[in-house]
Amino acid sequence: MESGPAIFTGAVFALFGAALLVWTATRLRRGEPVAAGVNRVASATFAGLAAVIALGLGTYCLTRL
Repeated sequence: MESGPAIFTGAVFALFGAALLVWTATRLRRGEPVAAGVNRVASATFAGLAAVIALGLGTYCLTRL
């Protein structure tokens, strides 16, 4: 009964993490800022870390079925 919410939560975390990682890489490759008014390296690092954490949480949720 609890596998439904775990699948949904894992999928949301995984999709968000993957999308954030792709978006951050695309912004960096084009030379555009990741966040307005923030140091480029700091914002890219923070966004990349958030993406990796979201992917890790998604993986954790999906492996707990």
